[in-house]
Amino acid sequence: MNEVMAPALEVQSVVKNFRRGRGLRRKITRAVDGATLTLPRGELFGLLGPNGAGKTTLVRCIATLLIPDAGTIKVLGHDAFKDSLFCRQRIGLLTSGERTLYWKLSARDNLNFFAALYGLTGKARDKRVDYLIELLGLKEVERDRLERYSSGMKQKVSLARAILHDPELILLDEPSLGLDPQFARFIRQFIKDELNRKQGKTILLTTHYMDEADELCQRIAFINKGKIVDVKPPEQYKRDIPHTEVLEIRCQGRPDVAPIQALPGVERVACDFNDGMTTLKVVAPRAETVLSEAIELLRNGGRILGIDVKQPTLEDVFLYVTGTSLGADTSENKPETE
Repeated sequence: MNEVMAPALEVQSVVKNFRRGRGLRRKITRAVDGATLTLPRGELFGLLGPNGAGKTTLVRCIATLLIPDAGTIKVLGHDAFKDSLFCRQRIGLLTSGERTLYWKLSARDNLNFFAALYGLTGKARDKRVDYLIELLGLKEVERDRLERYSSGMKQKVSLARAILHDPELILLDEPSLGLDPQFARFIRQFIKDELNRKQGKTILLTTHYMDEADELCQRIAFINKGKIVDVKPPEQYKRDIPHTEVLEIRCQGRPDVAPIQALPGVERVACDFNDGMTTLKVVAPRAETVLSEAIELLRNGGRILGIDVKQPTLEDVFLYVTGTSLGADTSENKPETE
């Protein structure tokens, strides 16, 4: 395919296994299971799934940090592993939960260092670093050591490092994870308005925040247990769900949800436990038809704190399609690399 006409990213039947132990104790875990995606140029694409679903592993394969066990990855028509230098020069990567910056250096010194690794020197480097520092609102603290920065300010510098070489494909792995609402809002607006709309960058964003995916992405792929389950625009997902209401019940403790799941008409039940409280989401064609029976069953096991009947969100669609809540952690059997 002509490079000019090629999609920004093509992922075809990618498989990635992790191996632990030796001999009879050797265990193979499949982190990515036949993932297939195509991103046209200029798209802001979301990869939505719970923790441990395989999002980070797939991003690392695309970034050439991990070698898949099967399948192919192409960036702008070039094989990511046969022509890795070409692809790495055109990919920007922002990862979550990792120290990718030098905290004893200032923001400017960090960016100057990474610019040199990309071959930017002299006036070209200074112009690019000045531009990013101004663009991301780092001017007042550009000479301060990063160890004095808040997590939001550090994330700004990480984002500047990811786009320092003006990449055509940007991979953002959980970009707002752990940020306070103000910085999370800034990062999201910057991604959508500056990088995608204004600069026309192709962006692959991974998240387990349904609101983030709904707000930012033109199309979303659901990923669960390493498999790409579906790919659609957010609004199409919501239109396709066959029910219009979701019953949400909050109660103390950990109730037995099996009797609720067995109620006539109940399709699925998701259960999230946090700080001594359980939130149940009951999916049924008509939520009110199971409301009274569900309340009676739960009342026997503890105190009910609240009840809502809501319109379906992307999380409800994900639950309907996969049977797993976005709040679930499916990483129990995943290796630490994931």
